[in-house]
Amino acid sequence: MQFLKKTNIPFLKYKYIALALSGTIIVIGILNFTMGKGITQGIDFQGGALVRVTFNSQGPSAEVRSTLSQAGVDKSRIQEVGHSGREFLIRAMPESSEGTEDIEAHEILAQKVIDALRGEDEKRALEDGAIDLNAINKTNLTALLEPQFPDQAADIANQLVDLRNSQEFMGIIQDPSQLEQIEGMTPEMLTFLRENTILSRLAVLGRESVGPQVGHDLRQKATQATIWALLGMLVYIGIRFQYAYGVAAIITLLHDVLVTMTIFSFTNRELNLPVIAAIMTLVGYSLNDTIVIFDRVRDNLKTMRKHKFEDMINVSINQTLSRTIITSGTTFLTVAALFFFGGEVINDFAFTMMIGVIIGTYSSIYQSCSMLYFWKKIFKPKKGMGRN
Repeated sequence: MQFLKKTNIPFLKYKYIALALSGTIIVIGILNFTMGKGITQGIDFQGGALVRVTFNSQGPSAEVRSTLSQAGVDKSRIQEVGHSGREFLIRAMPESSEGTEDIEAHEILAQKVIDALRGEDEKRALEDGAIDLNAINKTNLTALLEPQFPDQAADIANQLVDLRNSQEFMGIIQDPSQLEQIEGMTPEMLTFLRENTILSRLAVLGRESVGPQVGHDLRQKATQATIWALLGMLVYIGIRFQYAYGVAAIITLLHDVLVTMTIFSFTNRELNLPVIAAIMTLVGYSLNDTIVIFDRVRDNLKTMRKHKFEDMINVSINQTLSRTIITSGTTFLTVAALFFFGGEVINDFAFTMMIGVIIGTYSSIYQSCSMLYFWKKIFKPKKGMGRN
């Protein structure tokens, strides 16, 4: 499929502008990493507690942050989930590195976050033995109802928990009158639930305690895997093409990672395992696009020996431009769909992929081919690289 036909764009005419642009972005990134804010590491690497909560009414994240700060949980990041203004994802990390390997300490931290967000009346009621209807599971709710309503207990419990977890309620029942929506709910049952349970202002949708050792091991292994992968790519491309092609491809991949991480560092997002996975994916994606252009360059070397090397590279890029646009465009649409509709869990991965697809396409055209051109200029190989 030819999206564009017979283009004649002098890409390498702008090689110095492209190199200056990339160099500026990378320098800004290095300065940000070393002297500025840098990249915020998530709890995957630092350890801590991850708590997802929803409230029975809207509240700004600043109010949540203030409440946690007053409770002594200062090192926390609050992220609003969705647009309801009621659901938040809280990442809390220990105040010091001491004891960060202790999972039990992180579980205590998670409970501290939950306790800080509860109201005082609510905490006293729970301490006195009251049962939270927004936290109880089906089994325990059935056991609670069974002595008084043995025939309806299981059905009512199933309906109540399903109603609470529905999209309409978002994990929390706000008022006892909402229980009347349950089929088979009698006034006697409502009275019983009012007397024996409470409806907390806060529902915990999920909690997780993370030790940094796993993240440390994965980061170390990812670094080792990346180094070995780059060496393997260098050897493969050197055998299939020439050594110069392998060096150009490796420099291009390093460029893609650095530029992507630079842009990522200014977005106030956390570096977590999905982001690392996205970066590793982009390395393979960018290399694939680069090899397609290199393959056409190698073919044209046989038929365009009398042409200047720069002109031959421009012809090769133009010949593969349609394929590059179609591949990159369809990939971008896919990750854009994940970004806008895939939910919060995959959002960081999709965002990194969106940046990387753009950077990878740009670098395949400008950086990898520019590296070949400068290799020719600097080392002036006598065979297989065309005329000056």
